[in-house]
Amino acid sequence: MVESGQREVIDIAYDNPDRLHTGVEVLTFDTLKLRLKSSVARRPSRLDFHQVMLVRGGEGTTMVDFVTHPCARGTLLHLRPGQVQRLPSGTNGRPADLDAVLLLFTADFPPPLPATHEVLHGFGPAAWRLPPDEFDAFDRTVTEMETEYRTLRDGQPPDTTAPAGTDAELTGALLRQLLGALLIRMARLTDPAGRPVPAAPGTEVHLAFRRELEHSFTTTRNVEDYAARLGCSPRTLTRACLAATGRSAKQLADARVALQAQRLLAHTDLPVAAIGRALGFTEATNFGKFFARETGRPPGDFRRAQR
Repeated sequence: MVESGQREVIDIAYDNPDRLHTGVEVLTFDTLKLRLKSSVARRPSRLDFHQVMLVRGGEGTTMVDFVTHPCARGTLLHLRPGQVQRLPSGTNGRPADLDAVLLLFTADFPPPLPATHEVLHGFGPAAWRLPPDEFDAFDRTVTEMETEYRTLRDGQPPDTTAPAGTDAELTGALLRQLLGALLIRMARLTDPAGRPVPAAPGTEVHLAFRRELEHSFTTTRNVEDYAARLGCSPRTLTRACLAATGRSAKQLADARVALQAQRLLAHTDLPVAAIGRALGFTEATNFGKFFARETGRPPGDFRRAQR
């Protein structure tokens, strides 16, 4: 269903057509293309679940939150709930011809592992280009998940929940643990920008800040406000963010507001001044200067480029 005020973006909720009550689905990109109407496949979409895709072959281009990513053998993509994407497409604008596997799963399906918090909470990279040895490791895990999911799908009647201790329950548990292993591998990957994996001491502070930022970015971008809410000093908060992302807390807050502005400009008909007010700017000129500083172009130019 398309939300009120949306021009193009489609909101998609998790719905497993195999009617399995596991919170996970494993399918190929070809299967997804057959499932979607062409009019839907070409439009931007926003999911309320996670989508991990491993590309084994073919070529295409995708977009996640206004950043373009090439897709080829070795590409790993992770779309988190709330992010806006365009499905990988070819040069003709149609869905790309990719040999790829997708893992679709709800936020509560993965096992609760501290090592995967940074991966799952919506703050990590959206795309990696895996070196051959890493690709082989991911491909083995994804292949095993394909096999186990097929076993679960073909062995369980539709619209039933397997009793405890049955093969179906054990297969579901195995799928959960395999996904956990894959997410840990993702947590070990080097940041695509070349930054090292963040050290543990600042991770919890950074994650707490990002969670609070999601709730409050429309009302404040002030680092002192967030530090007070988290019970730490602004300096501690900034150090934690720099260690985790290479960007300061202020830069992250500004980037989050700019991303929301881009989403509203691209996918709604709201006036620029109204978008600015919704994001905490009392003056349209201040919003325009902020947006141009963060994105490199005025709000009106950005909107026209997206239409």
